[in-house]
Amino acid sequence: MANLYLTEQNSILRKSGDRLIIEKDEEILLEVQCHKIEAVLIFGNVQFTTQVVHELFEHGIEMAIFTRTGRLIGQITSPSPKNIMLRIQQFKKYWDNDFRLAFSKAIVTGKLKNCQTLLRQFAYNHPQTDMKLQMVQIEEAILTLKTAHTTSQLNGIEGSAAKAYFDAFGKMILGDFIFSGRKKRPPPDPLNAMLSLSYTMIFNEIASLLDGIGFDPYLGYYHETDYGRASLAADLMEEFRAPVAERFVLYLVNNRIFKEDDFYANPKGGMYFNTEAMKRYFAEYERMIDREFIHPETKEASTLRKAFRIQAEKMAHVLQDDRAYIPFALDERG
Repeated sequence: MANLYLTEQNSILRKSGDRLIIEKDEEILLEVQCHKIEAVLIFGNVQFTTQVVHELFEHGIEMAIFTRTGRLIGQITSPSPKNIMLRIQQFKKYWDNDFRLAFSKAIVTGKLKNCQTLLRQFAYNHPQTDMKLQMVQIEEAILTLKTAHTTSQLNGIEGSAAKAYFDAFGKMILGDFIFSGRKKRPPPDPLNAMLSLSYTMIFNEIASLLDGIGFDPYLGYYHETDYGRASLAADLMEEFRAPVAERFVLYLVNNRIFKEDDFYANPKGGMYFNTEAMKRYFAEYERMIDREFIHPETKEASTLRKAFRIQAEKMAHVLQDDRAYIPFALDERG
């Protein structure tokens, strides 16, 4: 099963039997059976019928709607029975400050250790690239995390470590693009555009998983609750930034899969993929997210998409069985 990405502007998504059909100007662009689809992701001006929504609900398939440039607008999900006992426990734990701090420390520590691993992997293959200072700064941040007493202190430590990490990230760019630091809302250059879109893809997958398992994705523990933000998805996404999004963008850039003319400057600000390049991006994303590897914890064959589910299910056990949360760890061997 895989995601269905719809980017062809002014096309229409309809159904016939148990098949989804994408049409434009009375021409069929694609037909696919519903049982082969994990989720439907719509970008920009793509129309769909209510019959399509009914069919997706029957198959338990989520639909996510994005702007043409990749900003998540919202999700359409089936009103299937939710795990109310899990949600009760989730809300109870929100008021447990000791739990919130311990969980937040695990999340940030896992994120920074994965950043370290990505830097070490690159340094092993490119010994001429000097990132020693940044690696020391991240290690110091990890040690300092242990002394933090509030999530706001954790946030400050993470912010300092992130600056060091992205200084090193810029040194890992071997292609033609220039990276002058992490910038967003809107992304001013192609590298930041690729990072932003990759983060959005991960965030959407994790938010959908959490909702499907029975969580309230909007109640998190490290990220403060904010209107319209799935804070729990933001929490669990942290540990996957380096091993998924940032490693993926390095692959795209250093293998010269994209070039400058694959992007355009929006008159309202920001740099984004053009339509054809975005289609290639999604093809590369699916190959990356479904590539098999041996999971470092389960020691079984897995994919990154399965790893998202493992962490979401682990979170349920953490809340219900009072276990400590163990983040996903990027394998040192790559």
